[in-house]
Amino acid sequence: MSMKVRFWGVRGSIPCPGPKTMKYGGNTACIELRFPEINRLIIIDAGSGIRELGNFMMANDFKSGPINTDIFLTHTHWDHIMGFPFFTPIYVPGSTIRVHGPVSFEGDTLEKIVGGQLTYRYFPVRQAELAAKIEYHDLKEGELDLGDGITVTAKYLNHPLLCLGYRIAYRGKTFCTAYDTEPFRNVFCTDPEDPSYDEGMATEGEMVAQEQNGVLERFFAGVDLLVHDTQYTQEEYLAKFLGWGHSPFEHAVEAAQRVGVKALALFHHDPMRTDDQIDTLAEKYCLQAGQGGTEIFFAREGEEREV
Repeated sequence: MSMKVRFWGVRGSIPCPGPKTMKYGGNTACIELRFPEINRLIIIDAGSGIRELGNFMMANDFKSGPINTDIFLTHTHWDHIMGFPFFTPIYVPGSTIRVHGPVSFEGDTLEKIVGGQLTYRYFPVRQAELAAKIEYHDLKEGELDLGDGITVTAKYLNHPLLCLGYRIAYRGKTFCTAYDTEPFRNVFCTDPEDPSYDEGMATEGEMVAQEQNGVLERFFAGVDLLVHDTQYTQEEYLAKFLGWGHSPFEHAVEAAQRVGVKALALFHHDPMRTDDQIDTLAEKYCLQAGQGGTEIFFAREGEEREV
């Protein structure tokens, strides 16, 4: 066994606890990636799901010594960082936590954006009072060697805020995230009857969109497990949500099958989506698994997968 993946939060936008979301879960994004053979742990995103992960780590990992882990943030929208102040290891002396992520807002550092939640105007504890050793590392596209044979490759996605997908490789196995993101599309006018139409710009815009979609597909081609943004159906996406930075199911499924992804986790569930509605969607989209050789499933809070 090379990697063990566990979902601690699978929702997008805002936590949505309640009786209608108990099956798939109501916490926002947090994924645990564990390497049992070398006793390493990577956390992807610090949404509200990281609170329960922190409690689990204190009850289990802490028995073997101080917590030492890496957190990779896809981006700094609030639903992906809001759980950080409730992550118990940051209050424990001896803990070492390295926080990695992209920053694009007015020159603010990752430490100011993430740690800035811990100010008296928002929270009763200040960042300066945390007992753990916390390091912040700003990331751009590229490859990072974490040692012990673990490599992390970061790729920019298509989201209103600078956002990174991560491809993590270890001993011949690969795990990849592609959220929050939506398909690249031609942003120029394509209607010849429109006064603003320019044939050259329309053609070039289409070529660039196709090229960038191809680049992202090559990023996750052939991976053992891909976690992809699928907040909307194609109908919802085209009707209301173009430009919001999230993908329709149809796009993710077709892209994953096209490039030989072995297993696809549908992720970042819309907070308005109930368990019953997701069950209905699963009957439609997950049955496609046999058509392209890709296993397709809806990510569920608490679910574990071996890669």
